[in-house]
Amino acid sequence: MAGIITGQKIEQSKALRARQLRRQMTPAEQILWQALRANRLQGWHFRRQQVIFYCHAARLIVEIDGDIHEQQLVYDEDRDRVLTARGLRILRFRNSEILQNLEQVLAHIAEACRESLSPPSLGEGPGERS
Repeated sequence: MAGIITGQKIEQSKALRARQLRRQMTPAEQILWQALRANRLQGWHFRRQQVIFYCHAARLIVEIDGDIHEQQLVYDEDRDRVLTARGLRILRFRNSEILQNLEQVLAHIAEACRESLSPPSLGEGPGERS
């Protein structure tokens, strides 16, 4: 099973857990996903990949930190190091930010997409389908 990065292997147990988490999203995750899916954020294509939202064209990961993240800070820091070493940018938002100020969160995500390393190449920017 492939991951975010081409060729990255994902353990079957993690893939099953990711599928379960996609089916049982928190209210904040549901709200953000409805705003990001189907190229709704200024044409940027996001995927729900594992337990994050990912825009390949902008090499951007958006993660929603709920209460559980307070208990796994070391894990998150280690994973962030691996992902940033691969050239990915990570934005984190608290559940409360999404629930109380979705428009500002979306504006921040859109700005991060525009600030991506380079303009999207043909077929990878706004409107990308995969």
